[in-house]
Amino acid sequence: MTSAAAPGNPAPPPEPTARPTSPPSAASPPVSLPGARSEPGSALGSGGGLAPWKGWAAVCAVALGIFCLITSELLPVGLLTPVGTDLGVSDGTAGLMVTVPGLVAGCCAPLVPVGAGRLDRRLVLCVLIALMAAANLAAALAPNFAVVLAARLLVGVSVGGFWAIAGGLAVRLVPGRHVGRATALVFSGVPTASVLGVPAGTLLGELGGWRTAFAAVGAFGLVTLTALLLLLPPLPPTRHITFPELPALLRENPAVRAGVIVTFLVVTGQFAAYTFVRPILRDVSGIDAAYVSTLLLGYGVAGVAGNFLAGTRDAYRTLLVVSSSLAVILALIAVLPGPVAGTTLLLAWGLAYGGVSVSVQGWMIKASPDAPEAASSLMVAMFNLAIAAGALFGGLAVDGISAPAAPLGGAALMLVAACTVWATAVRRTDRRDDKVDTGHPA
Repeated sequence: MTSAAAPGNPAPPPEPTARPTSPPSAASPPVSLPGARSEPGSALGSGGGLAPWKGWAAVCAVALGIFCLITSELLPVGLLTPVGTDLGVSDGTAGLMVTVPGLVAGCCAPLVPVGAGRLDRRLVLCVLIALMAAANLAAALAPNFAVVLAARLLVGVSVGGFWAIAGGLAVRLVPGRHVGRATALVFSGVPTASVLGVPAGTLLGELGGWRTAFAAVGAFGLVTLTALLLLLPPLPPTRHITFPELPALLRENPAVRAGVIVTFLVVTGQFAAYTFVRPILRDVSGIDAAYVSTLLLGYGVAGVAGNFLAGTRDAYRTLLVVSSSLAVILALIAVLPGPVAGTTLLLAWGLAYGGVSVSVQGWMIKASPDAPEAASSLMVAMFNLAIAAGALFGGLAVDGISAPAAPLGGAALMLVAACTVWATAVRRTDRRDDKVDTGHPA
């Protein structure tokens, strides 16, 4: 054992093996679910070697693409009644305009990254945005509901493919310390679509007809295409994804599997209710249809706030709070009459749901840092299949029972989601933290 060096005498250099290891402490990296590996040399936080302003400009372009696509996907929510009346279908049938792209997007989310192979991701994103723009222009000219559904199918291809690729791009565009904020910015396109896109589309539909709204989204898609071409750097694939890899990731990574299940439950519950928010506000809250676009604007503003509140927080606990809150909110909006109650609950609904997209994406990046694109594709597939399932489930409830049945069914699914998050993530993480704090091996 060496003694301390005397004053004036140089201390001998410590031997490499003499470095003590620190015991686990509160400063240790957070413990995650089994399968949530963090390996040296992962793609996280690489920043792609871009200048900071170029990286953030590219992030903004991707966020604009997400905004445009989600606006396109959800545009029928505010136009169900006008489209149904003009084309001679019921509200429940008109809800297929949300169900169809959701189903297609769910299938294309894993197919597009695999099919893209070694193509530059910048090129793939631009092609998908162009396809979305063309689909909306075709819907604006559709002579019947069948043609509208065919156009919505193409929207689904664009949404599924773009989101699966774009969801994990923040790690390639900005330094590691900014990945959380950049991911929140990318996914701010989701609630911002509710703030600006859906209300603006609803307003255009009221002023100039639903065809004008679809045409406007198509034109905006061309603007978004220009932004992507100008601001995105070349994005060659970091690794080639194969079809067998996707089911293997689900089998072998419990954290990814849990995230996919929670995504399905939360999003199905959300869209069982949100697809039919217009008839719910009308029949339960007694709110005049003329105020729906304004209320959806408030919903979206609250959603943007929820997105950024959730963006830098622990994904597991955030989703527990979100799903529990939504279970209560959806149950109440189904039974509490009056415009004041309806408005208050709608704003709370927007705030809570605003944190979902960024949280599930954060869950997937944390669960599979060495394969973020593959994990994101699985999440996006389930997210969009859940949109379709929710819209279909809500349509059956509205047509078969009543408008309040849709949010009540959504509340039940949110409750199951909250229990699943607690059982698969929060409880396990807390137990591991307790073992670390008491000095026991995790």
